[in-house]
Amino acid sequence: MIWLIGNKGMLGSEIQKQLSENKLPFVGTDREVDITSPEALETFASGVDTSSYFPSDIPRSQRKIKWIINCSAYTNVDKAEEDTELAAKLNRDGPCNIARVARKLGAKLIHISTDYVFGGNGSTPYAEDGEKNPLGVYGLTKSEGEDLICKEMTQYFIIRTAWLYGFDGKNFVYTMTKLMNEKSELKVVNDQRGTPTCAVDLAGAILKIIEKTENAKGFIGSGSTPAFGIYHYTNAGETTWFEFAKEIYKVGVKTGHITNKCEVLPCTSEEFPSKVKRPSYSVLSKAKILTILKKSIPSWQKSLEKFMKNKRFDVK
Repeated sequence: MIWLIGNKGMLGSEIQKQLSENKLPFVGTDREVDITSPEALETFASGVDTSSYFPSDIPRSQRKIKWIINCSAYTNVDKAEEDTELAAKLNRDGPCNIARVARKLGAKLIHISTDYVFGGNGSTPYAEDGEKNPLGVYGLTKSEGEDLICKEMTQYFIIRTAWLYGFDGKNFVYTMTKLMNEKSELKVVNDQRGTPTCAVDLAGAILKIIEKTENAKGFIGSGSTPAFGIYHYTNAGETTWFEFAKEIYKVGVKTGHITNKCEVLPCTSEEFPSKVKRPSYSVLSKAKILTILKKSIPSWQKSLEKFMKNKRFDVK
């Protein structure tokens, strides 16, 4: 049984969809189970075998929680600079609480983290053991959440990702598509490098981690021990927000989602002042996860086109 926390968010909803399609038994929760409250988490976990969250066709014998996937987080980077207490509760304390419950249950944990734990001053892709140096409250609290998970338990997979977009919820692709249909000119920053990540691909990788760990076919470290630890997953390649936007426009015109003529122009981050500095370089190395998954990661361009061609693509 998999407990999916944050099942209504952009990534959580995609994971939930793929769990259902693969007929994997799971229970999904969102704000109704408060991750900042150890009591709320433990109360839910203790009564999970009789929980009304389960579909009636899942037998009680399959209701023991063996995995927890945590997609919940405080993700408003700018607002976190003012809302420091809530950001810390959700990004630092919440994962610690979840890790403690997972340890008590004997469950394995998959926790989603971010490229913002790095300072962004590098020029080559960050490895998992690279020095962390977050620039703002969001990155700091996510980094602290990682550290507490590592202290609380050993059976965890922390997956850092970046520039995430998906079918459910606000994201850069939807925003650009909407603006490109409304404006004749659009400026996008060209001095921040990273890698877009389609939630469909990340969700698939998460399910593959579970499959390989359960079947002991590949996700194995020395001897017969599962290779728990920190991993990076984004799509392949790297780009800037400006280049990403240019590709969105090209694919949008091709797919008919963009019917307006809009010129996309590069600009600097200084032209869009914000409360916290973004990493100028946050490309994540995927070498570690590639050796385990034994499966290539699609390029960000290929995944973007596939995303925009999908019938689920819907700019609200």
